[in-house]
Amino acid sequence: MKVLHLYNSHRRGGGSDNTWGATIRQSRAAGIEVEVLSRHSTDIAPTPGGRLGAALSGLYSAGAVAATREAIARFRPDVVHTHELYPLLSPWVVRAADRMGVPVVHSCYDYRLSCPIATHFRAGALCHRCTGGHEYHAVFANCRDSLSESLAYAARGAVARQFGLFTSHVAEFLVFSPFQRQWLVRDVGISADRVTVAPCVIQTPPTAADPAEGGYIGFAGRFAPEKGVELLIEAARRTSLPVRLAGDAPSHPALRSGDNVQCVTTRSRAELDAFYHGARMLVVPSLWHETFCIVAAEAMGHGIPVLAARLGALQDLVIEDETGMFFDSADIGDLARQMLRLWHDPALCRRLGAAGRRRTACAFNAEVHLAQLTAAYRRAMARGPRRGA
Repeated sequence: MKVLHLYNSHRRGGGSDNTWGATIRQSRAAGIEVEVLSRHSTDIAPTPGGRLGAALSGLYSAGAVAATREAIARFRPDVVHTHELYPLLSPWVVRAADRMGVPVVHSCYDYRLSCPIATHFRAGALCHRCTGGHEYHAVFANCRDSLSESLAYAARGAVARQFGLFTSHVAEFLVFSPFQRQWLVRDVGISADRVTVAPCVIQTPPTAADPAEGGYIGFAGRFAPEKGVELLIEAARRTSLPVRLAGDAPSHPALRSGDNVQCVTTRSRAELDAFYHGARMLVVPSLWHETFCIVAAEAMGHGIPVLAARLGALQDLVIEDETGMFFDSADIGDLARQMLRLWHDPALCRRLGAAGRRRTACAFNAEVHLAQLTAAYRRAMARGPRRGA
């Protein structure tokens, strides 16, 4: 099998970049012949002209379409696997591949097919106003906090929808959770038989932690508004429990003098693993619909129980009272109560952590991911190109 991967790397990397990188490595290890056509957002000049060029290429990139056609003609892949395509590739490469007779498999890392800014989160709350062809709301609400960027994001989303660049030209969609599958069917109009759930691959460390010995409550992730870090900080104030934040900044603006909250820096995989290993629990206070949540699965792999918001794909990842616990989303009081319950019940922490580790090893390993991935490829090949059907 020969697969051509197309993706636009993010300026600062991130979970999606790591995920498609892992998929490519696993594919090669399994004997799949792989070629890559990529662009990188660092190539965008930090000037008005550079930003304008990126906005236009998000609408249509003649160079990317030509490069895709050339790569297909030369490599002759059985499948084209697309990932993040904005802004320098644009989803017109999907139509180009489909019309050249190569079926396309597309991985959804977020909610970009129904939300111009990909998160369905705005002004501190979930937002679905753009769903169903109403991208103009992103401009009215200035979702990017820049009218020019909001207009560019809305326009490219509207163009992709209007021309059916994903809906009419992708043979098979890959998602990471049943929640995402439900979203594609309900909000984007994709038939369920065109969606494959292929969870992320999580490396289970050889040695489990003992969460009962953990000295703090952990959070790992970006300090973005949708991640709900402010809720955790306030819950720490109410409980006086020690909290450590492994984020993308040396401090968080919500912190006050006297808070029992410490920001830590994890510069490597080993340092992040050590952070998980020293925690009594990992809290995921997200305010948006996570598509999978790698950090939660990683903590489970270490044998650390997860306390998560009852929201989005977290409800697929965590099994309540078996591998972790939930709190009502955005409810600081409920979060504080559940933190106290876990903190003061070491036996419960051990039981949940052990079950989470078993689940991670069985459900989120490379073999499971590769089996689902190759099954999606074979379904796409059997179905053939859609050619705008």
